[in-house]
Amino acid sequence: MTHDLTVHPHPAAFLEVGLSLQLSLAGEEGGGQYGSTVLGWKHRSWIICEWPFHFGQPIPCAVGTTCLLRYIYAGRIIGYRTEVLHSQLQPFPMLLLAFPSNIEAVPLRKHGRVSAHEPVVLLEVAGGIDDRRSVHQPRIGGLLTDLSASGCAVRLQRPIQDFFPGMVLRAEFEIVGTGHVNNLTALVRNVSLQADGTHLGLEFRFDGRETIEYRGWGGSVKKALESFVLQKHPAESA
Repeated sequence: MTHDLTVHPHPAAFLEVGLSLQLSLAGEEGGGQYGSTVLGWKHRSWIICEWPFHFGQPIPCAVGTTCLLRYIYAGRIIGYRTEVLHSQLQPFPMLLLAFPSNIEAVPLRKHGRVSAHEPVVLLEVAGGIDDRRSVHQPRIGGLLTDLSASGCAVRLQRPIQDFFPGMVLRAEFEIVGTGHVNNLTALVRNVSLQADGTHLGLEFRFDGRETIEYRGWGGSVKKALESFVLQKHPAESA
């Protein structure tokens, strides 16, 4: 099979090359969800994505297999049903999928947060969002209580007076099963004092300084967060 993967998007396109996908096979026991990436598409014709592997083997995707694709785009979780038109392992494992006829979108802010219970380290950026001196500031330890592709909630055993809306921090934490995030800029959106400590609502700002130490996964910090959120949300019919 030969296709030109240099695809120019339609003015109303909702896809982009390199977009992280979650692929689920219809009728598969256990509700398996697999990560993939968009390689190219032809509007209203087909989509090409990486063929996901599981335990070193390509997942079963015979021609005609129905699957559900989901991904995050413009603040929404997008989902649609499609089917496998063709598959190939050489020279690169890829799937040719039917272009969707119906698309469903769910606002990410309402449904895109997942519970978390991981340590987090915060560093204050005293000079604002462009300040690079955070490495010299005291490290503040806390606990992530929820996580989304655009922000998180943190619980701290620190006085509420130490924080204020608009405060700029850099965050370091683990995305379970993916990797360790470093130097991620976060803006304090809200502060509250509760029985178990001081709670912060943080909004991420992806400025290119953030990094991630991978555990068998490739891409940016932003895409790693999006993939994590998708994996934690059971696939729904679209």
